[in-house]
Amino acid sequence: MCDLANIITGSRILFSCALLACPPFSAPFYVFYLAAGLSDLLDGFAARKTDTVSEFGARLDTMADAVFVLVCLIKLLPVLRFPAWLYAWIGGIALIKAVNIISGFAVQKRFPAVHSVMNKVTGALLFLLPLTIPAVGLKYAAVVVCAAATLAAMQEGHLIRTGEPTGN
Repeated sequence: MCDLANIITGSRILFSCALLACPPFSAPFYVFYLAAGLSDLLDGFAARKTDTVSEFGARLDTMADAVFVLVCLIKLLPVLRFPAWLYAWIGGIALIKAVNIISGFAVQKRFPAVHSVMNKVTGALLFLLPLTIPAVGLKYAAVVVCAAATLAAMQEGHLIRTGEPTGN
């Protein structure tokens, strides 16, 4: 039987690979970027609606997300000029996330995955970042994303250390 959700997830990998052939911030880049983002929204919905949620589908989704992020980094990092303070802020967020992972393992004896509203907001803002940079500039758009990511990382740490539900 054909699994629609996994086909949609697989399309994200194809759309991501197509991004490699597109100049950043070009019309084709945005078409494939938005198609990949839409596939990320639709695959889970399709899996739940067709009752085909599976461990394989979850792993495929994670792999498709990783490919999409990697391709975006490959395409966008060479053309974006980050100010030093932004590197420092991103490094601080990464440090908080690393502490969360380590403390989560120490407290819960597993690597926690927090699916909080704030993490979802951060993910949405991060997805929108390449769409907003041409209009408002990297510095201004990045401040919004980094502020949300900082709050999400702090909330994540609180949820992990208090043992509150983290989405696992």
